[in-house]
Amino acid sequence: MTRPISATLHPKPSARSNVAPFLAMDVMAAANRRETQGLPVAHMEVGQPGAPAPRKVVEAAQAALAIGRIGYTEALGIPSLRQRIARHYRDAYGVEVPASRIVVTTGSSGGFILGFLAMFDPGARVAITAPGYPAYRNTLLGLGLEPVEIETTAATGWVMTPEAVERAHAEKPLAGLLVMSPANPSGTMMSPQALAALGETCRRLGLWFVSDEIYHGLTYEAPAATALAFDEDAVVINSFSKYYCMTGWRVGWMVVPEALVRPIERLSQSLYISVPYLSQVAAEAAFEATDELEAIKAGYAANRAMLLEGLPRIGLPDFLPVDGAFYVYVDIGRYTNDSMVFCRELLEREGVATTPGPDFDPARGHRYLRISFAGTQDDCRATLEGLERFLKR
Repeated sequence: MTRPISATLHPKPSARSNVAPFLAMDVMAAANRRETQGLPVAHMEVGQPGAPAPRKVVEAAQAALAIGRIGYTEALGIPSLRQRIARHYRDAYGVEVPASRIVVTTGSSGGFILGFLAMFDPGARVAITAPGYPAYRNTLLGLGLEPVEIETTAATGWVMTPEAVERAHAEKPLAGLLVMSPANPSGTMMSPQALAALGETCRRLGLWFVSDEIYHGLTYEAPAATALAFDEDAVVINSFSKYYCMTGWRVGWMVVPEALVRPIERLSQSLYISVPYLSQVAAEAAFEATDELEAIKAGYAANRAMLLEGLPRIGLPDFLPVDGAFYVYVDIGRYTNDSMVFCRELLEREGVATTPGPDFDPARGHRYLRISFAGTQDDCRATLEGLERFLKR
């Protein structure tokens, strides 16, 4: 005898799954729906390189696939890839990092999950910046941790400061802090001195110091510094997604202190066994594609120059310093107090897809939008033209 439907008990999703949506992805979905209707779209919403993976990356994957056997690898990654990443730190930064401290991950996202689980117990408080990458907040909440958003301002150069960390820690103890340089959504970069000061503060307070360096390689005036140059115990997270144009390959890496290597290895073994073999082989080849990658970066630089000249001309002169990455975080407060509506109507009326600021800063993002210039010059040109028409309305 079956139960009446009315008497059936339905389990509910967990409270930890109740995180905010990633608005950039929602905008992309709306833009894609517009395209299926045959309408044009300038894609400026998602931080994804418009260029394909370098030729050497594709060739390496094809050669591995031709061999036929695609299996598991060690949980920490293929030894040759870990060694090549260690060499990268010596070549690019003059920093010696043993391959034993390199962990290959499923993109930077997998690195954050592994790192947070290995570093923090449930309920731990972790400082992040506002504006900042929304997945930090959502991942921390999903893992039962407490994100502590520290507002950055023009007075501090739009970066986290030791004084702000000390104030937050005095109010209620922190377990760690996380910074990104160059930053998303702003492109703002921390100076070597600022990174060193944060590392010293973390050592003095007994906090984990996590540095997201996913946009390294994408700077336009001066190279970015790695936190490892000042603090060998820093946890550094990076990826092949941005500079190396391998977003869909889902492969990244971490540099961690020796004390975290085995805990992260144990977590990796159970959570996903290993990063896909093909992606790891391809990633190793990416280090030999510098000429092609620098040519792609030159395209970003041209897009950046177009926007930095064009936005003030059309009435949007206020944005954060665009030192690196491929974003402009634009203040639209003179036109609206609701960037969600602004971005939706900009897409509907002009076919320009941008990301509203609340994705990155729930408190102040209502007056900002993020423009990604990782695509084509045609997209940047269409964006300026569409914005100019939209603002005149």
